[in-house]
Amino acid sequence: MASVQWPCIILALLSGLVVPGFPRSPSRLLEKRSLPEGADGIEIHSTKISCKVTSRFAHNVVTTKAINRANTAKEVSFDVELPKTAFITNFTLTIDGVTYPGNVKEKEVAKKQYEKAVSQGKTAGLVKASGRKLEKFTVSVNVAAGSRVTFELTYEELLKRHKGMYEMYLKVQPKQLVEHFEIEADIFEPQGISTLDAKASFITNDVLGSALTKSFSGKKGHVSFKPSLDQQRSCPTCPDSLINGEFIITYDVNRESPANVQVVNGYFVHFFAPQGLPVVPKNIVFVIDVSGSMQGRKMEQTKDALLKILDDVKEDDFLNFILFSGDVTTWKENLVQATPENIQEARVFVRNIQDQGMTNINDGLLRGISMLNKAREEHRVSERSTSIVIMLTDGDANVGESRPPQIQENVRNAIGGKFPLYNLGFGNNLNYNFLESMALENHGFARRIYEDSDANLQLQGFYEEVANPLLTGVEVEYPENAILDLTQNTYKHFYDGSEIVVAGRLVDEDMNNFKADVKGHGAVNDLTFTEEVDMKEMEKALKEQDYIFGNYIERLWAYLTIEQLLEKRKNAQGDEKENLTAQALDLSLKYHFVTPLTSMVVTKPEDNKNEMAIADKPGEGGHRDPFSDVPSVDGDPHFIIQVAEKDDAICFNIDEEPGTVLRLIQDPVTGFTVNGQIIGDKIGSPNSETRKTYFGKLGIANTQMDFRIEVTPEKITLWNGAAKSTFSWLDTVKVTQDGLSVMINRRKNMVVTFGDGVTFVVVLHQVWKKHPVHQDFLGFYVLDSHRMSAQTHGLLGQFFHPFDFQVSDIHPGSDPTKPQATMVVKNHQLTVTRGSQKDYRKDVSIGTKVACWFVHNNGQGLIDGVHSDYIVPDLF
Repeated sequence: MASVQWPCIILALLSGLVVPGFPRSPSRLLEKRSLPEGADGIEIHSTKISCKVTSRFAHNVVTTKAINRANTAKEVSFDVELPKTAFITNFTLTIDGVTYPGNVKEKEVAKKQYEKAVSQGKTAGLVKASGRKLEKFTVSVNVAAGSRVTFELTYEELLKRHKGMYEMYLKVQPKQLVEHFEIEADIFEPQGISTLDAKASFITNDVLGSALTKSFSGKKGHVSFKPSLDQQRSCPTCPDSLINGEFIITYDVNRESPANVQVVNGYFVHFFAPQGLPVVPKNIVFVIDVSGSMQGRKMEQTKDALLKILDDVKEDDFLNFILFSGDVTTWKENLVQATPENIQEARVFVRNIQDQGMTNINDGLLRGISMLNKAREEHRVSERSTSIVIMLTDGDANVGESRPPQIQENVRNAIGGKFPLYNLGFGNNLNYNFLESMALENHGFARRIYEDSDANLQLQGFYEEVANPLLTGVEVEYPENAILDLTQNTYKHFYDGSEIVVAGRLVDEDMNNFKADVKGHGAVNDLTFTEEVDMKEMEKALKEQDYIFGNYIERLWAYLTIEQLLEKRKNAQGDEKENLTAQALDLSLKYHFVTPLTSMVVTKPEDNKNEMAIADKPGEGGHRDPFSDVPSVDGDPHFIIQVAEKDDAICFNIDEEPGTVLRLIQDPVTGFTVNGQIIGDKIGSPNSETRKTYFGKLGIANTQMDFRIEVTPEKITLWNGAAKSTFSWLDTVKVTQDGLSVMINRRKNMVVTFGDGVTFVVVLHQVWKKHPVHQDFLGFYVLDSHRMSAQTHGLLGQFFHPFDFQVSDIHPGSDPTKPQATMVVKNHQLTVTRGSQKDYRKDVSIGTKVACWFVHNNGQGLIDGVHSDYIVPDLF
């Protein structure tokens, strides 16, 4: 009797777990079909996105039903893109009427199951980042001929008020015509709905209008989007769908009073968003990274955004610009008022900003903070004004104080809790966790600015969020001994267009009255807003809430509490961190939320085949993996360019005479150069015509820091200006100075690190001293280059920039073990050969084999120009 095994899919939203893809066994006669493709017998019967919003808390269910009308089994995938701020609460899979529900478990349990599955060669499903606002959930299942399958994903989120509106952001991409396609949203807001709108990025307003209905009256709103098959077509006779993009619902509520309190089953939520208050004057310092890596479009976009921001600065505000690279410069010595004359002068200053040098985040921030503190101490600014620091950087500190923990401590001590710090991280080549952690512990937040054509608009958009503080020092107070488990109730600022949300639990569910006070400092005077709630009236009002799902306020409280515990956890240490983790984990499990601490396990059937899937919640934090693509040169000399996006590599050799010096890396912006001198086999060796060549000497230099390193197989020589130090390969020593670190590992390798953004490794290859032919030589590997500028070039440096290649027409070559193919790269069509080279970073004696496509003739067609263009006269 055949046994049937029941594998698991684990949806684990936890940083740090490896997430493999979906490799398929070639022996399995299945065709993978993405559910929306609708080809070869897979028919999507319906897709429905159902949204129920009660008091800003959204409960969303995505359901897709499909039928396999083919005569053979098919593999079907289900993809959903959901907001990064959402927590998945359930996923179910129903096949032929049998439902396989999801269960949320502690992530450690899931991790052990996952590791066991990986060790047995099993595969995984994923949640991964998808653009700026979304994460993609993907799962696949084998569907027998004639079978029906239903996928259902549920997620919840608290809608945050942004520039005066709440937004539900839905990404829709069925990729084929769907007989029953529907988006339906029901909104219930006890304060009453004041405005409601819906728009789609993929369809004209004329077509949208005929497929869309939207209405609101009093406390209820409704949106429905049901395009017919003809309305879904990209053209009247086309079989493909035009539905591919964003569907956004926006609304706001009536604000007859600045606050609203709701109580259900012993839990309460308190919304606070006053209107009509005068804006509190700002003292704002812009701390801007102008290092070499900001060169080009990033700098132009930053300047464009700053010029637009200057148009919006109010005359009561005070401001200044701090620019940091290797040094720190300021526009003015002190804060200046935003008079028309000063604003005009500021525009001239901004237009003339130039990029240069390194990245001294520490000194730039401390200068700005000191300037704000001094202005307050010397009474240069209004007592009722508020101070703000906005810092923009595209990389990591690499000169001056470059240790993130020490920078955080310095900034925290300098600010002293007096005002917020907002950190903007431009692009992906930076330590976002550091920026976020530093901002959070100083009452601000971090925001990633995506490298795109609208980066200037992203910067302006951020400024608009903080441009109009209406209150400072906000405290939300409740009757003493009446409240338990309160979420955050103190805020440095309340900004116009936003909303403060506080939730908690009542000690006495039978209390008759409930009172909440909000206190804050306004532009003119101190204010106290009091909200009194009659519990009996509240109970009557709740009876009409037809749209409510479960104990929505309790779930809202749990969502908000988990979110805030996870934020606090980022800066906690020791016992405090353990306690915060335990609280967040307990709530995640209790309320069935998939958070960074929990995993969802779903059991599904497969034919005698176990499959386990794990999904890692992608945060904003961290660097890109600096080791995913490692340009290197080693051996004869073999250049290996590993391309992470392709999961492949390209190799080429350079054939030159001993004594030739080649330019490997040159960056005119950061000042880095790396050159290598070729050596050959020993003089008098046989077969001199086919003599092998290697790198026998390397020169690493940085003109801006005035240092040089010369590396040979015998010794390492460092020059710091005129000062010279010499070390042997028999030494194990670490040398550090001004952000530079040189680590010599005895008879193995040397690691050169510059800040957090440039890391080189030189590998020592030693042979038997009495070998008749070969001699010692060096290998060179670039582990991290993300602080190098866009102008970096050289035989290796040119490959620090993204590039693409396509391989086709793979066919047997003259050597049956080495197939040949056609490669299109850099607008050249080349004949390449499949082979392998060795990567000696981990094991200098054996190395790791790297499969690659070999480009012949000294890399011609792959490298820019010809190889002789890279010959230079000397090592430095």
